[in-house]
Amino acid sequence: MVGLARLREALSVAEGDPELVRSQVQAFSRQIPLLYFILLVNTMAVAVTHLRSAPAWLSIYVPATLCALCIVRCVRWWRIRHRVLTHDKAVPELRKVIWLAGILGVAFSAWSLLLFPYGTDFEQAQVAFYMATTLAGCVFCLMHLRAAALLLLSIVILSFSIFLVFTGYPVFIAMAVDMTLVGIALAVIIQLYCRTFADVVHAQRELQASQQNTQRLSDENFRLASIDSLTDLPNRRSFFASLRAMSEQALAAGTGFNVGLIDLDGFKQVNDLYGHASGDLVLQEVGLRLLALADPGLFFARLGGDEFGVLVQHKRSNEMLVEVGQRICETLSQPYRVGGNIARLSGTIGWAAFPEAGTTVAQVFEHADAALYFGKESRRGSPVIFSTEHETRIRRSSLLTQELRDADLEAELFLELQPIYDLLTHRTIGLEALGRWHNARLGTVKPEEFIRIAERTELILRVTEVLLRKALDEAARWPCDLFLSFNLSAIDISTSARARRLIDIVSASGVPPHRVAFEITETAVTRDFEQARSSLTMIKQAGCRVSLDDFGTGYSSLSYVHRLPFDTIKIDRSFVTDVDSNSASKKIVKSVLDLCGNLGLECVVEGLETALQAETVKRLGARAVQGYLFSPPMRAGAVAAYLQAASEQALAMAAQG
Repeated sequence: MVGLARLREALSVAEGDPELVRSQVQAFSRQIPLLYFILLVNTMAVAVTHLRSAPAWLSIYVPATLCALCIVRCVRWWRIRHRVLTHDKAVPELRKVIWLAGILGVAFSAWSLLLFPYGTDFEQAQVAFYMATTLAGCVFCLMHLRAAALLLLSIVILSFSIFLVFTGYPVFIAMAVDMTLVGIALAVIIQLYCRTFADVVHAQRELQASQQNTQRLSDENFRLASIDSLTDLPNRRSFFASLRAMSEQALAAGTGFNVGLIDLDGFKQVNDLYGHASGDLVLQEVGLRLLALADPGLFFARLGGDEFGVLVQHKRSNEMLVEVGQRICETLSQPYRVGGNIARLSGTIGWAAFPEAGTTVAQVFEHADAALYFGKESRRGSPVIFSTEHETRIRRSSLLTQELRDADLEAELFLELQPIYDLLTHRTIGLEALGRWHNARLGTVKPEEFIRIAERTELILRVTEVLLRKALDEAARWPCDLFLSFNLSAIDISTSARARRLIDIVSASGVPPHRVAFEITETAVTRDFEQARSSLTMIKQAGCRVSLDDFGTGYSSLSYVHRLPFDTIKIDRSFVTDVDSNSASKKIVKSVLDLCGNLGLECVVEGLETALQAETVKRLGARAVQGYLFSPPMRAGAVAAYLQAASEQALAMAAQG
C-alpha cells in the first residue's frame, strides 16, 4: 500500500504546491525546443537509413506523421511561450504533458520495435542506439516533470528490454539487462533531481517570504518613522523631507509653492481643564479634519504639540491662499466633543511663499512662523500671509535680540512705578514696578517689544533678576505700609528652582515678604498649569502675595481662580474704558468685584483715566484702583515727591470730609 501510494505520488502533479507547479512549467517550457529537436533529428536519421530495407509505411509515413506531430507541438509552444499560467491552468497543462509523454513514448517505441527486424545487424544496432540516446535526451528534457520522465522511461525500457530478451540472442539479452540497469539509475537520478529542484523552489519561496516580511517590516518602520502615531498625519520629519524635496524641484523648474504653519488657539486650556487624554482626543479630531481637507496638492503634517504644517504644491495667489486658509480655520473652529463637554478652539495659520519669502527651507519656514506669530498676536483664528511688514518685524526682532544679549542690563534697565490708589481713604497703598530699557543704539525700547524677545530667548530670567533687585531697593525706602507689585513671566515660574530664586532675592533684600506682590498673567499660568500652581504656592508659602493680572482677557479665567493661591485679582483696563456708559461693562466689573468678595480676594481695577470712571467703579464696590487719573508711571526718583504730595492731598481731603 505504501509502495502504491509513493508510485501514485511520483506519477502525479503536485497540485497542493502552486510554487512548485509554476516552477516546473517554467523550467519545462525552456526545454521544449530541445526535446522536439532530439526527436526530429534522431527519428529522421533512422528513417533515412531504413528507406531501402523497410516498407514505406514504416520508413516514411509513420516517422513523417510523428515528426509532423512534433513540429505542430513546437509551433504551438512558440505562439504561447510568453504566457503566464495561473495555478488553475498550470495543473491541467502538466497533466496534458504527462499524457502526451506517455502517448509519444508508446508511439516511438512501437515504431522502433516494428522497424527493428528490418535491415542488417548495423541497422538493428542503429535502432537500439536510437532508442537509448533518444530516451536519455528526452528524459533529461523532462527532468523537471518527474511523472512524465518516469512514465516515458518505464514505457521505453520495459517494452524494449522485453523485446530484446525474447529475441533469444545473448547480445540482445545483455543489452536488455544493461538498458534496465541504466533505466533504474536514471529513475534514481530523476527522483533525486526532482527532490533537489523542489527543495530549491521551497528555499526560494521561503527566501522571498523572508524578503517580503523584511520589506514589510522596513516599510512599516519607515511609515512609523514618517507618520505621527496620534493623528495619522505625516510627522515633522516627513514634513521637512517633503519641504526640502519641493524646494529643490521648484528651484530646478523655476516654480514655487506655499508653506503654512497652523497653531491651535486655546488647546492648552483643554489640557488643563479636561486632562491630557482629552487633549489627545482633540488632536486626533484635528488630524481627521485636516485629512478630510487634504488633496493631491495639499499636504498636512503634525509638527509637534498643537502645531501643524501645510504645503501647497502649486503656488497660489494671495486671494486663493486666504481662501484656503479660511477654509482650514473654519474647519478647525467647529466645536470639539470631549467626553460630556464641548471644547471650542480656533486655528491660526501663517503663510509664506517659496521662493519670494525665502530661497531656503529654513528661511521660508521662519517666515511662515513669523506670519503665524503675527496672527497669534493680532488676528487669531485667521490666515495671515507673510509680508514686508513681517520682514521688518523680523529684522527689528533680530536686532533687539542681539542688542539685548550684549546689553549691560544693570546699567540699561530702569524702573517706572505707577501708584495703586485706595478710593475710600484717598491714599496710595502700593506701587507697581514697570520695567524699562534704554539702549545706546536703539534708544528707549517699548516694554512689549523687549519683554517678548526676552521671554523667547529666556533672557527674561536675567531681566527679572535685575529689575526685581532694583524694585526691592526702591521699596526699602518707602513707608512700611506701601507694598511693591512686580510682574513675572511664565519663564520665571516654569521650574521650582526659578521660583526659589525669586524668593531668595526677596529674602536678601530686607523687604518683608508680605510687602511684595508678584503679578502673573493668565496666559503665563496656562503654559504649564501644574508647574505654575506649584511655583506660586511656593511663593505664597514664603510670605509673598500673588496677583492675577489682566483678568478677563484669557480663555477660562474663572476656572483658575479657585485652583491657584491668588490674593488679588486685577480687572483688565479693557472692561473699564466704557464702564461709565456701557451697562455690559458695568455688569462684568460688578460680577468680578462680587466674585472677589465671595472668595475673600482683593481686587484692583486697572486703567482708570477719568473721574467719572472712578466714581462709577466706586459705586460698584471697587476700592483699590490704578490708572493715569491718579498718576502715570514715574521714574523711581520721583516717587518720594509724589508720596509727599499725595499724603498732603489725602490729609486735605480728610479735613474737608
